[in-house]
Amino acid sequence: MASTNRNALLKILAQNSLRFAETKLSAGGTSDYYIDCRTTTLRGDGGRLAGLAILDLMREKRLTPLAVGGLTLGADPVVSNVTAASSWRAQEKPGSAVIDGFLVRKAEKTHGAKRRIEGFCEAGAPVVIVDDACTTGASLIAAIEAAREAGMRIVGVVCLVEREEANGRPAVEAAAEGAPFLRVFSAEEVRGEYLRISPQ
Repeated sequence: MASTNRNALLKILAQNSLRFAETKLSAGGTSDYYIDCRTTTLRGDGGRLAGLAILDLMREKRLTPLAVGGLTLGADPVVSNVTAASSWRAQEKPGSAVIDGFLVRKAEKTHGAKRRIEGFCEAGAPVVIVDDACTTGASLIAAIEAAREAGMRIVGVVCLVEREEANGRPAVEAAAEGAPFLRVFSAEEVRGEYLRISPQ
C-alpha cells in the first residue's frame, strides 16, 4: 500500500506541479523548471496521498512524533494532510497513533495571544518538521528554530520534494542537529516521471 500511495502521488506531482519555465530560485539562481507542490497538496487526491506518503515514510524510518509542523504557507496543507492521514489510519488500525499539527508564523503576532506557533505546542514533545519542497532549506530551518525555541524536540525533518540544490540538505541537517532529514521524492524523480508519462 505504501508504494501504491507513493507511485500515485508521484504521477500527480508530475502532471500537476511540474512547470517548465525559467524560474528564479530562492537560492538566487535560476532554473528551467519549477515544482509548485501546492497544486498537488491542495487537491483532494493529491493532499490525501501526500499525507499518507509522509506518514508511511515516518513509519518506515521509525519516527514516532506527537506532532508535525512547519512554516506557513507551504507547510500548511502538508501538516493538515499528515494529521488527517494519521487519524484515518488509527480508525483502520486501532492502536495507531494520531498525530497533531502546528504551524509556524513567519513572525510573532503583534496582537491577541502573540503566538508564533499555532496549534500543538508542548515542551519536550518529539516533533517532525515538514514542508512541501526544499531548495535552500530556509523554511525548514526557520520552523526547526521556532519549534526548538518553544521547547519541542526535533526528531526528524521531512520534505515532499527536494531539489538537491544550493547546499540545502547540509544546512537543514546542521540545523536539525542529528535528526534525520528525509524526502519523499527528489526533483529528478518528478522530472523523470513527467518524461515517462508525457506523450512523445
